[in-house]
Amino acid sequence: MPIRQLPEDLINRIAAGEVVERPSSVVKELVENSIDAGARRITVTTANGGMDLIRIADDGHGMDRDDLLLSVERHATSKLSADDLDDIRTLGFRGEALASIGSVARLSVASRTINAESGLVLVVDNGRRSGPMPQAMNRGTVIEVRDLFMQVPARRKFLKSARSETAAITDVMKRLAMANPEIHFVLEGSDRTASNWPAVTGEGALGARLGQVMGADFVDNAVTLATARHGIVVAGMAGLPTYTRANSLSQFYFVNGRSVRDKVLVGAVRAAFADYTFRDRFPVVALYLAIDPAEVDVNVHPAKAELRFRDQGAVRGAVIKAIGLALAAAGFKASTSVAEDILGAFSAPEMAAPSAPAPGYQPPRPSWQADRAPLQFDRQPGRFSGFTEPSARVEPVDYALEPVDFPLGTARAQMFDNYIIAQNEGGLLLVDQHAAHERLVYERFKAQLASGPVPSQAQLIPVIVELPEEDCARLEEAAPELERFGLYLDRFGPRAIAVRETPALLGNTDISGLIRDLADGLAEWDSAAALTDKMEAIIGRMACHGSVRSGRRLRVDEMNALLRDMEATPHSGQCIHGRPTYVELKKGDIERLFGRSR
Repeated sequence: MPIRQLPEDLINRIAAGEVVERPSSVVKELVENSIDAGARRITVTTANGGMDLIRIADDGHGMDRDDLLLSVERHATSKLSADDLDDIRTLGFRGEALASIGSVARLSVASRTINAESGLVLVVDNGRRSGPMPQAMNRGTVIEVRDLFMQVPARRKFLKSARSETAAITDVMKRLAMANPEIHFVLEGSDRTASNWPAVTGEGALGARLGQVMGADFVDNAVTLATARHGIVVAGMAGLPTYTRANSLSQFYFVNGRSVRDKVLVGAVRAAFADYTFRDRFPVVALYLAIDPAEVDVNVHPAKAELRFRDQGAVRGAVIKAIGLALAAAGFKASTSVAEDILGAFSAPEMAAPSAPAPGYQPPRPSWQADRAPLQFDRQPGRFSGFTEPSARVEPVDYALEPVDFPLGTARAQMFDNYIIAQNEGGLLLVDQHAAHERLVYERFKAQLASGPVPSQAQLIPVIVELPEEDCARLEEAAPELERFGLYLDRFGPRAIAVRETPALLGNTDISGLIRDLADGLAEWDSAAALTDKMEAIIGRMACHGSVRSGRRLRVDEMNALLRDMEATPHSGQCIHGRPTYVELKKGDIERLFGRSR
């Protein structure tokens, strides 16, 4: 078959296959054009998931007759200065959007500049152009796209349901609104509940816009990012490690005002939260990068959804540093959602008040009251006779102590040999002593390791741990690396390991359990050379074995010392597995539980 030139309408349809994937792609391209036109209010109206109607109205600069005619031509743009693809400072620059949309839908473009007496409207019906014609309108541009892919049934049948397409448009609009807090966005239509995101300016504008789009709950449980490194400015907000989601759909990335998907940014966020989040949980972030346009290539994807950094290492380092500093500044803070979960449990249906009993009904006497004398209260507050110690042991505390101005308060009791009850000036705290001390030991381990080999303590008699032969071989191979962590061991026959020294920080730990745990880790990692990369995992396993165990009874001074250490240690609001180390119930929350709030 001889080579021939393709007709213009077919060229446009092929281009549309790259640019116009679904209705949300149309919305993205057209709203980006409105943003580049200096609009301060953008209204998007849809019907049937955008398949029947997409209407974009803005109050931007508008277009005159010549610009209007060129706007529907391929490769015609006003946003590329000096034909320099290395200096992209606008959202749209390819000049293909309107031409591609007009080839697969009924496109109407109406526009008016500030000095024009009236507007002009141009219609492109599946590649056939008519106009422009005069039209009364305000300054700005109004674009309507009707019957998308109606003349291309092969493309239309691959679209999803109207509900799915509506959700995709909402997601695009959320990202555009998050990237441009100074613009008022309205999203409405017969297929949706209207969304209205008013413009916000001044200090705190970004946080206010994120609160509009992602919810005030996110802002209340997030830290602010604001650092600059190697010419890369990192801003935005990152959720606390205890404020996570089951998937990554709540992670948003913006580079120079453009919403993108990039594996470098995703990997950097994962690495920054590696020490803090629970397995299979994803942090919530809204990450904004400002970088020299010459250092990033945004022309690698037809829809401009992906990009390529020239120096990926610098970007990764800047993101990790920004999140690390913000989380460190948050200190021991934990998310309020943990307390809200507890309050929700208290008000669960199974705890609701029972219906009124029948007349003459006598409730059965609880078994723990059987054959007991009535309680006789002494005059001394808080003490009474006739009550034996319950199965859930409570550590007695000197109630003469008053809550002092410590964020985590003063220890009042210990329950179930694991949970510290503390009181501060604002409410009640429940602290998981094992999880909290595990984080403290972990952070001390990291600090010691950063300054050199971890100090060790010799065992009076080497501890012999019997293991399968293959586990012994792995530990023997890893022994030189493990000495950096303060752990010295030798092979002791074919099926045993002799432990001569252990990290001093661990104290009197379960050595056998620690060695078996490390052997399991080495089997999982399958390489002694991977120990350097698995440093955090090794420290985590050691910290778990060296922390205060559940079931240990603590004195009051020990409990208070643990609380003070938590206040002085970064990230102590969550253990190394991502679980919260404490829960705080404000006085108002407690009063609400008892119906005392007004």
